[in-house]
Order: sequence, then C-alpha cells, then structure tokens
Amino acid sequence: MSNQAGPTKVISDYEAKLEKADTSVAAFERDDKSALHIMRGFLRSNPTAIPALILLISVVFFGAIAPNFLKAGTLSLVLQQVTVTGIVAIAQTAIILSAGIDLSVAAILVLCMLIMGKLSVESGLPPAFAVMVGVFFGGLMGAFNGSLVTYFKLPPFIVTLGTLSIFSALKLFYSRSESIRASDIEEKAPFLIWFGKTFTLFGAQIAYGGVALIILAALAWYMLNRTPWGRHVHAVGDDPDSALLAGIQVSQVLVSVYIFAGVVCGFCAWVAIGRVGSISPLAFETANLDSITATVIGGTSLFGGRGSIAGSVLGALIVGVFNTGLSLAGVDDYWQVFTVGVLVIVAVAIDQWLRRASQ
Repeated sequence: MSNQAGPTKVISDYEAKLEKADTSVAAFERDDKSALHIMRGFLRSNPTAIPALILLISVVFFGAIAPNFLKAGTLSLVLQQVTVTGIVAIAQTAIILSAGIDLSVAAILVLCMLIMGKLSVESGLPPAFAVMVGVFFGGLMGAFNGSLVTYFKLPPFIVTLGTLSIFSALKLFYSRSESIRASDIEEKAPFLIWFGKTFTLFGAQIAYGGVALIILAALAWYMLNRTPWGRHVHAVGDDPDSALLAGIQVSQVLVSVYIFAGVVCGFCAWVAIGRVGSISPLAFETANLDSITATVIGGTSLFGGRGSIAGSVLGALIVGVFNTGLSLAGVDDYWQVFTVGVLVIVAVAIDQWLRRASQ
C-alpha cells in the first residue's frame, strides 16, 4: 500500500509545483505589461504617432521662440518648400517598405523634368503629351532598377548607386548641360508650371503643388493599406521567404514597387517644374538623401515591412519646420544641418528599439 502511495504523492507534489510555476509565469506576464511595454506596442502599431508628436512639439516650440513662425504665410511657405521632398519621399517609402532603397530618385526626377521641357519647349509638342512621356520614362527607369534588383539578385543599394551615375550622365548628355529658362517655359509651355500657381486660403498662399502632395499621399496610403498589392508589399518587406510560401509573386511585387516609385518621381518632375519655374540638369541633387531623411524621420523601418506614407510626409514637414524655425530664430545654417542629422539618428534608434520589442 505504501509503495502505491509513494508514486501518487510524488505526482501530486509535481502537479502542485507545476501549478505554482504556471502562476508565477502568469504573474510575470502581468508585471511585464508595464506602461513602457504598452507604449512600445502602441508605437509599433502606429508608426505615425512619433513624427506627428514631434511635428506638433516643434511647431509649438518655434512658435514660442520665433513670433513670426505661426503666421499663415510662414506655414504655407514650409509646405511649398517640402513639396518636392515630400512627393519623392512617397516613392522612397514604398521601396523601403519592400526592404529596398533607391539612391537614383533625384536623377530620375531631373531627367523626367528635362524630357518634359525638351519635348514641349524645344520640340513644340503639346505640354500634356510631354508630361505623359516624362512620367512614362520615369516608370521605365524604375522598371530598370527593379529588374536589376529582382532578376539579377543584386543589392538595391549597389544597383541604385550605379543607376544614379548612369541617369546623371544621361541627363547631362540629353540637356547638353544647358538649362531651360523660365521665360521660355512661360511663353511656350505654361502648362508645365501650373503646379506653381497659388490660391489664397485663410490668408495663406497655397500652391497647387502642395495640394498635389496631399492628394498623392492619400492615394498612395490607400494603395499600400487597402489593396492586395499594398499588403503584398508589406509582406515581402517583412519576410520575402514567408511571402513566397504564402503564394505571393515576390519578383513581380518588387518590380512593381520600383515602377511605382519611378512613376511618382515622373509626376514629381511636373510639380518640381512649377515649384522652381525653370529646368536645370543640376537641380534637386540632394533629393535622394532628403527623401531618405524624411522617410526615416517619419518612422519607416529601413529593414522593411513597417512604415507609413503619412509618416514620411510628416517627416518632410518636420525637416521644413526645423529649417524654417531655426532660420527665423537666427541660428546659423550649419546648426540646421546638425539638427536634421540628430533627428535621423534618433529616428533610427527608436526603430531599433521597436524592432527589439517584436523579437
């Protein structure tokens, strides 16, 4: 009888210890749900929360130290200044979401500007047709990037670094290093500068280019968040092997992302002509780095799979607010560049912190 009771008692003791261990684990999990843990989960699920908060704080701060900052004219000027960067950042965001990067967006932008200008001003073709041709070639250059990345299995950084040089050489060859003057555009193809026109709203001069940025951002947000294509882009950026096993055509998705980015850059070329009024082969040379800066500050992960279009637009606005606010406050230009660099490092550090939360 005692021999039978012994094993029974051991089993009972083991079950009691197991129950106690489960209770301890449950208590640990409840303790782990701290405010920091909850906040980190919220920020990971809502990547636009951080740039929105930074933008709000920066506007309030510069409004306090620079009285002229909160005037309608100043805020509308910020929107005009970041229009081109914001649109290119939309293209960059889609590529970074797929775990890629594009260093050639600025060269694509300027080459499309030159195509539009040459065809309409010098060749006399209808400006609307010239715009369509420019956007088409933007998509074609994006397809070239995407094909090299996808079918030749080359790193996006190296591919777009190479095409940056190729497209930059082509724009100098095509333009013969000559600019197209604003007076010639106004006389022969005023349609090209339509996005530079403004209208008055609450005392502020709003350019049609700024409206185009908002509409394009809304359209891109819908495509990336409410369509199968957008879900596939997120899945490929998060884990391409799992996406392939799930039946997603990874190669087609990647090529389509680069085509999308090229088309956006082509459209941005039309907006950029209106923004500056003329066409120069040396214009917007920093647009590629500016777009990456806006995208990173906006909360898009450089490792792909997480980010938002709205965050990237907010990132562009943050940079514009800081540059304008510091300038009005009398801060030297190099401190403005310094501040943007700090913002980028902080944004990447936050991204790493959020990534560790999911591991």
